Amino acid sequence: MSSPEEKTGPDRRIAVVGLDCRFPGAPDPAAYWELLMRSGDGVGQVPGTRWSGSDFYSPEGAEGRTNTTEGGFITDPDVFDNEFFTISPREAAAMDPQQRLLLHTAWRALENAGVAPSSLAGTRTGVFVGIMGNEWAQLHLTDYDRITAQVGSGNGYCMTANRISYHLDLKGPSLAVDTACSSSLVAVHLAGNALLSGECDYALAGGVNVQLTPALGIFYTQAGLSAPDGRCKPFSSEANGIGRGEGVGVVVLRRLEDALADGQQVYAVIRGTAVNQDGRSNGITAPNRWSQQEVLAAAYARAGVEPADVAFTEGHGTGTELGDMIEVKALGGLHARREKPMALGSVKGNLGHTEGAAGIAGLIKVALSLHHRVVPASRFATKENAKLNLTRHGLKLLKAPLRLPAGSTVAGLSSFGMGGTNAHAILESAPPSAVRPAGAGDSVGVFTLSATSPEALARNLLAQAAELGRRRVPVGPVCWSSNRVKGGHRVRFAVPATDTAELAAKLRAAAEDEDVLAQLAAQPAGRPRTALFFTGQGAQTPGMTARLYRESPRYRAYLEEADTALRPHLDESVLQLILAGDERVHLTRYTQPALFAVGYALSRTLGELGVAPALLLGHSVGEYAAAVTAGVFGLEEAARLIAARGALMQALPAGGGMLSVQAPVAEVRELIDAEPLVGIGAVNGPQGTVLSGDLKALERIAAVLAERAVETKPLQVSHAFHSPLMRPMLERFGLIAEEVGGGIPQLPVYSTVRGRLLRDDEPMDAAYWVEHVGAPVLFAEAAERLFEAGPTHVVEIGPRPVLNGLVRRLRPPAGLRTLHPAQAPKGEQPGLPHLAELLAALHRDGQAVDWDAFYPETDRQALRLAPYVFSDAHRYWSKPVRRGAPAAAEPVAETPVAAPQPATTRLTLGRGAGLTGPTAEAVLAAVATVGGYAVSELNAHSRLYEDLGFDSVMVMELKTRIEKKLALPEAIPVQDLLPHLGSVGTLITFFEERRSRVTVAS
Repeated sequence: MSSPEEKTGPDRRIAVVGLDCRFPGAPDPAAYWELLMRSGDGVGQVPGTRWSGSDFYSPEGAEGRTNTTEGGFITDPDVFDNEFFTISPREAAAMDPQQRLLLHTAWRALENAGVAPSSLAGTRTGVFVGIMGNEWAQLHLTDYDRITAQVGSGNGYCMTANRISYHLDLKGPSLAVDTACSSSLVAVHLAGNALLSGECDYALAGGVNVQLTPALGIFYTQAGLSAPDGRCKPFSSEANGIGRGEGVGVVVLRRLEDALADGQQVYAVIRGTAVNQDGRSNGITAPNRWSQQEVLAAAYARAGVEPADVAFTEGHGTGTELGDMIEVKALGGLHARREKPMALGSVKGNLGHTEGAAGIAGLIKVALSLHHRVVPASRFATKENAKLNLTRHGLKLLKAPLRLPAGSTVAGLSSFGMGGTNAHAILESAPPSAVRPAGAGDSVGVFTLSATSPEALARNLLAQAAELGRRRVPVGPVCWSSNRVKGGHRVRFAVPATDTAELAAKLRAAAEDEDVLAQLAAQPAGRPRTALFFTGQGAQTPGMTARLYRESPRYRAYLEEADTALRPHLDESVLQLILAGDERVHLTRYTQPALFAVGYALSRTLGELGVAPALLLGHSVGEYAAAVTAGVFGLEEAARLIAARGALMQALPAGGGMLSVQAPVAEVRELIDAEPLVGIGAVNGPQGTVLSGDLKALERIAAVLAERAVETKPLQVSHAFHSPLMRPMLERFGLIAEEVGGGIPQLPVYSTVRGRLLRDDEPMDAAYWVEHVGAPVLFAEAAERLFEAGPTHVVEIGPRPVLNGLVRRLRPPAGLRTLHPAQAPKGEQPGLPHLAELLAALHRDGQAVDWDAFYPETDRQALRLAPYVFSDAHRYWSKPVRRGAPAAAEPVAETPVAAPQPATTRLTLGRGAGLTGPTAEAVLAAVATVGGYAVSELNAHSRLYEDLGFDSVMVMELKTRIEKKLALPEAIPVQDLLPHLGSVGTLITFFEERRSRVTVAS
């Protein structure tokens, strides 16, 4: 066997990177694999919701009857989470259940591939669906009086693929394929070719089949092809015909080189596929041995393999005498001379013949076999059909699981259509370079999840917790994978964790306790508008952020960068002082550079993580790091200036201090005026004045204030910052400031020197920084002006929270959140888990965090998480088919009958103020009728498109109904109506205005 690496030209292999399925007895891929490994039987009695088995049963196969009451049926095919896909109940009830099943399965398959489905919107992603039956249309398109626009779009082969492309906004090829039993493998063939030709970069390929009537079973019976017990027995001496089955499966395909480049996990590789036709044979439904042999040979040639390279083949294997015989002879034509027989089996023994989904059922079985490196035994293989002479044809049935050896394994897969279209595929195990599940040790991660409603969120949290409980995986890759895959919905959840056991417990607690869930989830209205507040002197502590330095490579790099910039201007490394926990960090000559370094490193770290500030404010010395963030000057210039500032202040004589006064400035103004060596150091709030100056003078002021019952507190500082005592250093500092310079901020800076936003013509130049030394810190004024700009979040930048408390005392706008990247419980050093807490909070509130920047490379490994769990509250089905009943059946919504009760918060507000009166009643009634809702489910804020699933066709029907109900004298032009379709409330307002115009005119 030649490998693609040995050939010239591009690698033409296709990777299976994701999959999902539902088959009889197997609601998901894990259950499917378990069914296969235990040789389970998915066949049972015909459910009463499909048709009455006894009505159509005849052991002799009488005319118009079937000889069996059994088959392979999936459970709950009527369940559909229409709200998830923003489809109205009326439209959902009209949709072919095959479309509904494919929507669920396609979404889960993409998540299984490590792809957020919403991330593919607008991309050249193709959809290829194999489908053979459309019994829903037979039931609903023959009752002409009940045909609606929804019934029309709810049926048709094309819509199975087009529906996926529409709801996921995929722009690649989108088509349905009907080649009967080989449909879904032909769809895979077309998908692979589209990928190789460059038509698409991702492809969804799948198949679906749902049995709604006994029609095809009657056909099989009348043709002598139906097994009386409803079971296929491939290549068995007991084989006596076909048993019908159903199901749905979707695989996600990529060019192998692209999948490997993106670090995706690979189930298996498709090396080559081929499709041909029987042409004129013994009959249009009769198989052709030579055509089957030719399609096998063509697939081998395209894959670059010899027949002897193929270790096992998943056969078509329907269990009919003629079909099995011809298939064995076709295989024998290529394998009879091999030394070691090729293993052969067929999944139809477990499921029945799933018809349009048969090829995808086989493909997923082969992919899982190569992935798990074991091929399940073939059901009914223990009683081999001796007439087939398997040994002579170089074949053997899989009577026990086949363990695959190390290295590459090649497998074949056949699917043959009743009308003569044959398909074969060659697969091989994933290459060694394909990403395997991560083996990194535990670290820190932020697990994120989104859902359409709080109820859906709780449901999915439980699923994720259960999955984590079954697997031993590191928390970093789990969280990183969740960040990539589990986003895109309106309700956001985020929680940090340091190991998977802790994570599973947190997920379970949130799912089971509404109060916990409310703390860890939010439904943001938009992106946060974040203000960074840089802390000033007084926030420093020995060892500040040392733990974060050790645990965060990104923060470590930026703190080291700041230290490097400061080293030429200091006699000590502030980094080493911090890491050593040195008390000298309280010396001003080190304090100010150290706080600058921490502020710079934190702000740069947050910037790399995607937290871009909209507004900036620095308290005193905090303005230096704020100025760098705003682009006033570079790191080296700021480092020189802050180092000079600290050194010059340290050199000033002792004897100065600062006094905190719980009173407004006005109450102490006369006391300050009486003391020339005292000034206002800071105004932090209405009752938060800080005086600064000569210690003796401050003592005199404190005594007077004590007599007035005004509370004061001396601050532990080395000098009287922002006071007249700073004047001796200004000349020397000014010379350095002139050399450093400074420009106009590129971001809005709310200056604590000016107490307001700096204008576009106000630079933070040498004059500004000289004034900054002695001017009072007008924090309260600057913060209040900043609040007027509408921030949603204040993130304090510093070693510990100081300013956030001041912000809360300023009566900030309602809803303003104050956060800190290094907020740890008392006695605990802040580190990476606390930075993770900040990111989790911002993510919940709508921040687009750059998660790749948060994790080390060892954690950025894809893991497959539990797929999205859809709601099972809504059911849409037809009345079961009964003998003698009309051919058509009305689509009904079960549980409840009138309209499904929603699970999302958007329809639980009830009818509020303004939804009364004849116009409101008419609009509500029309919206409810067109969408299939109960009037009680609607409210003024219900959005027609985003919440209620309306489209242009529904809007036109809605318009007509409202006009008729309100008896308007003339039709409203569509262009007049379109701008008012935002919500039910805006629609009511529009029609009320229209009615009032008509009344005035008359």
